[in-house]
Amino acid sequence: MFHVVQYRPLRLITQNSLSSMCFKLMLSRPVALAQVWKSWFSSHCLVGNKNIILMGPPGAGKTTVGRIVGQKLDCPVIDIDDDVLETTWNMSVSEKLQDVGNEQFLEEEGKALLKFSASGSVISLTGSNPMHSAGMQHMKENGIVVYLDVPTTVIMSRLKSMKVDRIVGQSPDTSLKDILQFRKQFYKRWYDIRVLCGGDIAAEVVAEKVLDAVKRYQNSELETFISTRSSRSGRSMEKDSCKYFSDVVTEGLAPDGGLFVPERGLPKFTAGEWQSLIEATYIDRAQVMLERCIHPADIPASKLAEIIGTAYGENFTCSKIAPVRHLAGNQFLLELFHGPTASFKDFALQIVPRIFAYCIPRSCNYLVLVATSGDTGSAVLDGFSRLHDTDKQRIAVMNFFPEDGVSPIQKSQMIGCQKENAWSVGVKSDFDFCQTAIKQIFTNSDYTGFLTVEYGTALAAANSINWARLLPQIVYHASAYLDLVHQDIIPFGSPVDVCIPTGNFGNILAALYAKMMGIPIRKCICASNENNVLTDFIRTGVYDLRGRRLIPTFSLAVDILKSSNLERYLHLIANEDGQLVTQLYTQLENQGHFQLRKDLLERLQQDLVAGWCSEEDCLAAIHSVYSTTGYILDTHTAVAKVVADRLQDRTCPIIISSTAHYSKFAPAILRALRIAEIKQNPLSQLHLLSSYSPLPPVHWGLLETLKKKGNDDHQVCAADMSMLMSHIETLIQNHFMKVF
Repeated sequence: MFHVVQYRPLRLITQNSLSSMCFKLMLSRPVALAQVWKSWFSSHCLVGNKNIILMGPPGAGKTTVGRIVGQKLDCPVIDIDDDVLETTWNMSVSEKLQDVGNEQFLEEEGKALLKFSASGSVISLTGSNPMHSAGMQHMKENGIVVYLDVPTTVIMSRLKSMKVDRIVGQSPDTSLKDILQFRKQFYKRWYDIRVLCGGDIAAEVVAEKVLDAVKRYQNSELETFISTRSSRSGRSMEKDSCKYFSDVVTEGLAPDGGLFVPERGLPKFTAGEWQSLIEATYIDRAQVMLERCIHPADIPASKLAEIIGTAYGENFTCSKIAPVRHLAGNQFLLELFHGPTASFKDFALQIVPRIFAYCIPRSCNYLVLVATSGDTGSAVLDGFSRLHDTDKQRIAVMNFFPEDGVSPIQKSQMIGCQKENAWSVGVKSDFDFCQTAIKQIFTNSDYTGFLTVEYGTALAAANSINWARLLPQIVYHASAYLDLVHQDIIPFGSPVDVCIPTGNFGNILAALYAKMMGIPIRKCICASNENNVLTDFIRTGVYDLRGRRLIPTFSLAVDILKSSNLERYLHLIANEDGQLVTQLYTQLENQGHFQLRKDLLERLQQDLVAGWCSEEDCLAAIHSVYSTTGYILDTHTAVAKVVADRLQDRTCPIIISSTAHYSKFAPAILRALRIAEIKQNPLSQLHLLSSYSPLPPVHWGLLETLKKKGNDDHQVCAADMSMLMSHIETLIQNHFMKVF
């Protein structure tokens, strides 16, 4: 057996260290025992007894990078090709391949791996090692697998220049590109860490990236979250109660009423890393970005890949998931309505339920509370209803929406999406009441404690106040830019503007986060309807709700006066001054207004510009675009189109977020298109629209939902906190087993 052992004396671990580790194992974060030991090792040596295993396609530079990493760590370096296979076989790898053929070669290669053992070393695998399951499982047991992810076009160029002719599977009938694409499924199965490698990146740089990635993997304790209202002095005193990604997913709102944000900020991608994703699919882009935002101690890469692949599968009607369509001039539409409930909310809410189910402890039931101004409700209900049956038994959803503040189709959709673990309740008030009520319920420790003790049930949030809701939205803003580069509209590095219909500030905040991560977004244009509190705030720095009443509009999802996610942005531009954020929101709560300091307003206006759109202009824009292009905008996208026309300076492309499908707002669309016959039945309205052969076609998911019987069956309650709490308790009693 080939065996390498590097002796490293294990330093004495004090009793306090052991106690601390045992305590951490009892927390909700799904960290295996090995993860805790990795965290301890990271403060003493980078590798410990673990191997760093470099994996990737032939031509990825594994051997060269492995040597550099080994030199930097002063540890043994093993190349599987040269040091194991050729030593074992007493012949070259190419001779062996020629001698036994493709299938037998893989088997022989796997047998050699199974006999191999090493410790504290840097190991460079062959390009075909990952195709042998048992061999890779053996290697992974004592190693951290690092995937050198090099674009296929780069690999093909390298192999051509190297005149490589010994790749397993290569034949006159099989192209090199097909082989490389086929192998990716095996690489994705095994890696713990991915390192993006662009075309011209030097091996020395890749080695540094490998070391940085391994350090991050081992130092999982560093990726903590803080509240937007926590003071710096308070944070230093609360190190024993750190919050990790798994915690903030399940808790939603911080105990002090603030919103969770990552303490060390979001990861930054280099220009080369972004460019390596230009050819990638939407799912691959999402995987790469979310891996950098979610530590593998919370969700391992393989599980995350499973979640993303399921979330963006056949439930989306377009294979591109979030396609970018040219509208006119330098304006492009980012179509975010191809999910099952026809709005941008699907991008987060097809993923978040699966993340939530993975992160929560198995010993407790969870009730997810949602407040919606229209689209969130059906997206949450649909997402959680797609969980496995075992998860649906311990996770339920209650959706509160303004009974008279959503479109008839939106209401029918929310009611139609009700399942055995998902319910909707209409509230005789507006969205702001629903959202404020849920926040108050979460911060009512007596009530939440009662639910936990009496029913073994904890509350969680799925609104955009939940950090996990924002991450998938960052992906589609980045992906839209990469699509423009891929389509040769712009070279990488050229700026774009984005225009987003904005209510709760989550979608536009995600665009700002994409900018922070390295996407060249110049300006984010905030588009409001007649509820234009955000427009006034961005222009003046004064957030003033005094005397304002919510105005019902055609763009219902942005009929919001209190924009929750604005708090995260203010925390960002205030350099994480939680005390200032607390002061601002305390003043807003008590006095109905606050004003930013001049320096903060100047910083805000470097990122944001704002405008608003009247109802008449909204309908006129829908009619104008349809008349000239045959394309139908929904009411929210029309708001953004009007504002973009007014505010863009036409020096760069502008990406307009098309946040919902027009089918959800059929009465307003029929009115905008000046179609006289408007039937009252939502299903009839969609059939009428479909008869005009519009672009895009009427949304199939909406048609299927509206065909269901019982679409009027839902509960309605008064705008009273006690009534909402009563509905919550009744649902818990009916769905979860009572604890005696």
